[in-house]
Amino acid sequence: MSRTERVTIHTDGACSGNPGPGGWGAVLQYNGHLKELKGGASDTTNNRMELCAAIEALNSLKRSCQIDMFTDSKYVKDGLTSWIHNWKRNGWKTAAKKPVKNADLWKQLDAAVQRHTIEWHWLKGHAGDEMNERADQLANEGMEPFKPGKD
Repeated sequence: MSRTERVTIHTDGACSGNPGPGGWGAVLQYNGHLKELKGGASDTTNNRMELCAAIEALNSLKRSCQIDMFTDSKYVKDGLTSWIHNWKRNGWKTAAKKPVKNADLWKQLDAAVQRHTIEWHWLKGHAGDEMNERADQLANEGMEPFKPGKD
């Protein structure tokens, strides 16, 4: 892959309770190939899982490339395309001078995006987009091992 080749990524996060067990999923499409990723955590939030999905998808790419990134999380899209610039300038503090929530993951995502040229796209979740629905399914599968009673 090179910066002239495009990868399409759909990501999603899920949480059972907020906080609670959570999962993330990502679907990567490139040149007719499909790659699916998923994972989870036992005690997390939906926003953290949305961030993890984007981080893991980007970090799975071996080379720099152009990406169409689809997410149903305005938190992730707006955070990376708008809010993060001020957070960094303010030492990872919000406009209200409070620490940025999930700063650890925002820093990881900020590092992950540096290698790529990304167009961010928001789409409405649970609205029938095939790849968004698949990312949601993967997120729920990623959460399953972390639900109470699972070993």
